[in-house]
Amino acid sequence: MLFNFSVVFVTFWFMEFMAWFTHKFVMHGLLWYLHKDHHQVEPGFFEKNDSFFLIFAIPSAYCYVTGLMYQDFRLYIGIGISLYGFAYFIIHEIIIHQRFKIWSRLDNRYVKAIRRAHKIHHKYLGKEDGENFGMLIVPLKYWKNPNSTN
Repeated sequence: MLFNFSVVFVTFWFMEFMAWFTHKFVMHGLLWYLHKDHHQVEPGFFEKNDSFFLIFAIPSAYCYVTGLMYQDFRLYIGIGISLYGFAYFIIHEIIIHQRFKIWSRLDNRYVKAIRRAHKIHHKYLGKEDGENFGMLIVPLKYWKNPNSTN
């Protein structure tokens, strides 16, 4: 049981690195055409950027299916990936961008810091020169004065 929890835990935090890497080098690189509408807002609720949900869901689903079929650790990797996806959805879609008006009044240091870091990320409208590509881990400079808009 401890092993299974460890696999979920390590996978969850590994996904923060994968999200950073994918955001910096894939979304702001080869697949910019899918991510561009997230930086340059267009009318409508859905964005092409939402397709990344499916891209990340595929390995999670694969791990669930094969992990259940073979009764092995892949199930717990799938759980870790999907838990990270759920956390990403809560932080990015609900708390930061408020696409769903739930918890829009959260006001603590972490939420302020993460919103500030993301706002700085979005000040870049093109795919070059960006910063703050991660999601859950916020650089220390945004914790120091999370009320600032610089």
